[in-house]
Amino acid sequence: MFPYFDVGLKLTIGLLCLIIFINISGKGNLAPKSAADQIQNYVLGGIIGGVIYNSQITVLQFLIVLLIWGTLVTLLRIAKLRNPEIKKIVDGQPIILIDKGQMIPENFKQANLSAHDFGTMLRLHDVNTITEVKRVQLEQNGDLTIVRKGDPNRGLYLITDGLVIEDALDDINKEKEWLMEELAKQNYTEPSKIFVAEYFQGNLRIVPYT
Repeated sequence: MFPYFDVGLKLTIGLLCLIIFINISGKGNLAPKSAADQIQNYVLGGIIGGVIYNSQITVLQFLIVLLIWGTLVTLLRIAKLRNPEIKKIVDGQPIILIDKGQMIPENFKQANLSAHDFGTMLRLHDVNTITEVKRVQLEQNGDLTIVRKGDPNRGLYLITDGLVIEDALDDINKEKEWLMEELAKQNYTEPSKIFVAEYFQGNLRIVPYT
């Protein structure tokens, strides 16, 4: 006889744990921003799917497995927030595909992306020719960030999560020394104390860590 009650109970527990996990760890799992986020979703789905039909695994064992997985993911998220180097290792870094209007073929190889697929991705962003764009980078979640030529209404993050974004400085033809001087004007000495620094229309807006 099919164990309807056992399966139903495990499904209910799995659903509740999934809701709790998403609310604790953030909404990133609903729209993954990196390969790590996607892997977390796959593994969590595999745990729930593999356990609910296995009558040899008790509800208590199921809860323990979910607790272990949730703890590991939460610790990893905390480590990424507190240590930029861990974030780089786990999530990777964006890959620049077009810089100053020029394609970089070796970076396409690094991203394992063909020119045909790249063209399709551009058209999905309503870009019909590469001559329209100044800069394109492949983000950790596989999406493209596109800077069009002559776009004046775009802010640039010069610092995120305490890290200086060298490529963004290149986009506005500034050096790191200039950035440090601008930080000093607002009484900041270390980029590591800054959550976000956005440059827009000649102004630098800083949001420090609280």
